[in-house]
Amino acid sequence: MKKLKIVSIIIGVLLLAALGAGGVFLYHTQQSLNSLNTNKKSVSNKINNGKPFSILLLGADTGTDGRVDRGNSDTMMLLTLNPKTEKTVAYSIPRDALAEMVGDKEKNVQKINAAYNIGLSKMAKSTVGSMLGVPVDYHIAINMEALEKTVDFVGGVTVTSDLKVSFDGITIPKGTHHLNGKQALTYARMRYQDPRGDYGRQIRQQQILKAVVQKLEQPRYLTKLPNLIKDLGSDISTDLTTSQIDQIILKYHGSAKTMDFNQLQGRNAWINGSSYQILPTETMQQASDKLRDNLGLSAQTLNNTETQLNAKNKTFFENEDDTDYNTFGLDTTFYTNNTY
Repeated sequence: MKKLKIVSIIIGVLLLAALGAGGVFLYHTQQSLNSLNTNKKSVSNKINNGKPFSILLLGADTGTDGRVDRGNSDTMMLLTLNPKTEKTVAYSIPRDALAEMVGDKEKNVQKINAAYNIGLSKMAKSTVGSMLGVPVDYHIAINMEALEKTVDFVGGVTVTSDLKVSFDGITIPKGTHHLNGKQALTYARMRYQDPRGDYGRQIRQQQILKAVVQKLEQPRYLTKLPNLIKDLGSDISTDLTTSQIDQIILKYHGSAKTMDFNQLQGRNAWINGSSYQILPTETMQQASDKLRDNLGLSAQTLNNTETQLNAKNKTFFENEDDTDYNTFGLDTTFYTNNTY
């Protein structure tokens, strides 16, 4: 069976840890930040002006299981940070969610994790932004190997699992355990044994995220954080500039005080021989309202390809056992067992 890929949420760990650290070690981060693949030119001035901003975290599966192509983004997490309310609101987006590939040559819908493979971060940002009606200002992409490095950097993490996790030759029994980097990677990657599927995996990933953030807030790790960032340099790419990362540390440190993590959950559907997640319009609207509110924006009624298709599939939503969803010819990709 093909090994699973992971959305590496570790860049979120680094971001939130930096927020909590303030400017204490700003000087020492300069060299380490230079090791990251950052943009020379700003794609948005929101951070420069100290305004609320959004950032899309992409866990690209490049490098996993011997891959050399850029691959799909295993899952996506959209964060909004507000320095005034000192709050971060985040939503995990299921990798199999049906979405329009915004910016593709012809209008079509696919699994949302294909957007990064087709059009890199530009399409991923446009696709998520259109689906949720939220301006996506920045992105950070990272490959999965960084998770293992970061967990080992903090001496492992303690998690409580509500099920037995066995994957890639490693077994983690049900209960509370202290995991090293390799074990944490296994814990975060497993999907098929979890009756909750990708949603269960998202919960476990968020467990690790919170556990690592708590440890990184300790002075003994904060002072060494620049070393970790330097070590992860080749694993990370972003359209943030080095200066903007500096400003996040200085201006947005209070945004980590309240961290509100959420999941977008959809309904199972079979389209063109493959399993999808269909996000109900009310689910997307609630997420949009919450994310926009944290950006200081008023609510806006969603009107996109996803909501329009939902309106045409009333029978699908009226019958919980119905798995037939009509895309009216917009699904042009056939997913085989080797297509993720």
